[in-house]
Amino acid sequence: MQIANFIKDDLSARLRSGQELPAPLTIDSLSEHYKVSFSPVRTAIAELINEGLVVKGPNRRLIAVPQPKGDASEPIQPPELPPDHFAFISGDLIKLSLRGEAIFLREEATAEKYGISRSTIRSILQRLAGEGVLDHVPRRGWRLRPFRQDDLQAFIEVREALELKALELGRSKFVASDLQRMLDANHLPTSADDQAHVDESLHEYIITNAGNHYIQDFFERQGRYYRLLFVWEDQEPEVALETIRQHREILAALLDNNWPVARRALSHHIRDNHPILSAPHTSRPVSWCCARAAAR
Repeated sequence: MQIANFIKDDLSARLRSGQELPAPLTIDSLSEHYKVSFSPVRTAIAELINEGLVVKGPNRRLIAVPQPKGDASEPIQPPELPPDHFAFISGDLIKLSLRGEAIFLREEATAEKYGISRSTIRSILQRLAGEGVLDHVPRRGWRLRPFRQDDLQAFIEVREALELKALELGRSKFVASDLQRMLDANHLPTSADDQAHVDESLHEYIITNAGNHYIQDFFERQGRYYRLLFVWEDQEPEVALETIRQHREILAALLDNNWPVARRALSHHIRDNHPILSAPHTSRPVSWCCARAAAR
């Protein structure tokens, strides 16, 4: 469990270097500090006991073992932060959504699966509900929104019409320095060690500069779910590279004031850049933390 490793490494670094602990050495206080369930804290404490950094005292209280002072020239490095739970869980749920099944999530089982607290998983699920990925059904839990190809195509058709209209409305407000910044931010790697970087701010820039409340309302209300799917899709390296190329083509045309080319490039980008989402997705068994809606 990565979160258990992080807790153990963080406490170990503090104990070895004589730093103040982030919370008292109790399961309750450490769970509250790290915003996780008891399970990863217990795992971390067990490893610290095995390493002789912590012992169980009278009444089974946890006591830190005094450590000899180390070489000040070699400070102990803090551990790397654990992964973003929201990104990790949303990625898992998107994959489930792509199977096209309406699934209910159980908070307790989902929190246990990811080794985080009930309050943390509830916060993540509420955020995903705001993004349109989940619906909260009173007395039944969280229902995953099933992905539908027909819905995607319908969204793309309306998105294309509205974003092209936004391009027309906002063109007089575009600033060359802004366009250049976005062009530079969509970075194609120049070597094996260089990393690609996708910058999606172009679309928000076009929509905002249009100054049309109804266009903005559509993307705010209807676009959240698909925006999250598109960002997830861009994690695939080949998709990311193609997204960068298409963004750069649009931005280069805008910088040249070549509006017909920019319009065609934007239309192509909206319609033809979803190889993963447009592919058929086979159904697989549902994870143990979930249940099909039909079974509830």
